[in-house]
Amino acid sequence: MVEWEWGTDMGILEGKNLLVTGVTSHTSIAFAVAQVALAEGANVIVSNLGRALPLTTRVVRKLNPTPAVIELDVTDTAMLEALPDVLRSHGFTQVDGVVHSIAFANPERALGGAFLNTAWQDVSTSLHTSAYSLKSLVMAVKPLLVPGSAVVGLTYDSAVTWPDYDWMGVSKAALEATSRYLARYLGPDGIRCNLVSAGPVDTIAKMAIPGAHDWDELWSKRAPLGWNPKDATPVARAVTALLSDWFPATTGEIIFVDGGFHSTGA
Repeated sequence: MVEWEWGTDMGILEGKNLLVTGVTSHTSIAFAVAQVALAEGANVIVSNLGRALPLTTRVVRKLNPTPAVIELDVTDTAMLEALPDVLRSHGFTQVDGVVHSIAFANPERALGGAFLNTAWQDVSTSLHTSAYSLKSLVMAVKPLLVPGSAVVGLTYDSAVTWPDYDWMGVSKAALEATSRYLARYLGPDGIRCNLVSAGPVDTIAKMAIPGAHDWDELWSKRAPLGWNPKDATPVARAVTALLSDWFPATTGEIIFVDGGFHSTGA
C-alpha cells in the first residue's frame, strides 16, 4: 500500500497500472477516467475493439501522456486469454486497477419499448457484453492483479425501471449482481470490486438510447446538487477514488454520482 504524506504533490494513483476499457470519444466517461487517473499519477492503457479502435487511437492523443491503445473484445475468448501477455508487452508486470466501461444492447430490438418482443439472441448479447464481461475481464487480468488491486465498473441505477432502457436495465441489474459476487470471491485475494452509478452523461452510448435526453429534464428538476450531463468529471473522480488506496475496506458497493437524484422521490 502506498504511504500517503500530507503536503506532498503525489497523486492518489501514483505509479499504479490501470487498464481502462471503453474509451471511444472525448465524451466517454472512460476518457474522463483516463484523464483524471493520468493527472493523479497512474500509468494507463486503454482498450476498444473493431471499427472503434482508430477513433480511440485519435482521441487519446488529447491525453498527456498519451496512453497505449490495445484491441480487446471482452466477448472473445482468445483475446481474453492473450490479454495478460498483451499487457506485459506494454510494460505492465502487474495491474493495480481495471475499469469496466462496456455495455451494448441493440437499440432497435432491445431498447426503446421493445422489451416484451425482444428475442433471446438480443437479450443474450446484451447480458454477455454488459454484465458477464465484467467477470470475464477480471478473470482474464487476474494473473496480473495483486493484493490491493481494484476493479470499478459503471452502472445506471437498476433498482427501478427507466423509459426505453428495457434490456439494458436488466443487464445493469445483472452487472450489479456480478460485481457483488466478484467482491465476495476476490476479497480473500485482497481485490476490491465496486461500481459507480452515474447520472446521464452525454456519451455516444446515451445517444443510442431512444428518449434518453428526456432524462436530462428529470435530473434538472430533481437532483439536489444539480447535474451537468456534459461533464463526466465528477463520475471520473469517483472512479479514481475507488481505484486508489483511499477505499481499502470498501467492496461490493455501488457509489451514486448523480447529483443526489437517486435519493429523491417525486
